[in-house]
Amino acid sequence: MANGYIDSGILDRAIVFAVRAHHDTERRGKGFPYIVHPLEAVSIVATMTSDQELLAAAALHDVVEDTDVTLEELRREFGERVAGLVEIESDKSVPGRNEHESWLIRKHAAIERIAAAPFEAKIVALGDKLSNMRAIARDYDEIGDRLWSRFHAPGGRTDLEWRYRSLAKALSALEGTHAYAEFVMLIDHVFGPAAPTALS
Repeated sequence: MANGYIDSGILDRAIVFAVRAHHDTERRGKGFPYIVHPLEAVSIVATMTSDQELLAAAALHDVVEDTDVTLEELRREFGERVAGLVEIESDKSVPGRNEHESWLIRKHAAIERIAAAPFEAKIVALGDKLSNMRAIARDYDEIGDRLWSRFHAPGGRTDLEWRYRSLAKALSALEGTHAYAEFVMLIDHVFGPAAPTALS
């Protein structure tokens, strides 16, 4: 960046691509367009890095999981690095199981994938997960335990607490960032203070 100029070309293209991919899709139970979530993830990632490819990956992080876009398309449009970051963020389907039945399998695999991922992929993941946790906290404050019926987690609140505390552990390399501190704070706000061994 020089004289206030930054080359945001890849991020600009990623945002346009994501807007088109998520067109006419509602954020589940929210009443607003889905694209609001990826854009919030971008804004969170921007508090941790100015790397335009990481910001682009944040904008695109749900297009493979939630739309007809393929990883091959992302590689052609945005290169191997961005596509690889999105792949780490994308749940894998479980043959023969519906979304509810496969929830624990998919979330276990995602947590292991994020725990083993490079530092830069953890930044993108935290942008997504903190955006989700902000929404959960807002909704929990508004409707309380009725919130858990919105999710596919078979064990409801118990499974969601396990998931987010496990994600906090998987993302602990980002301790010291404001985003990570907010993530842990919101988990404790919704689920109560962690037991002493929960994140050890």
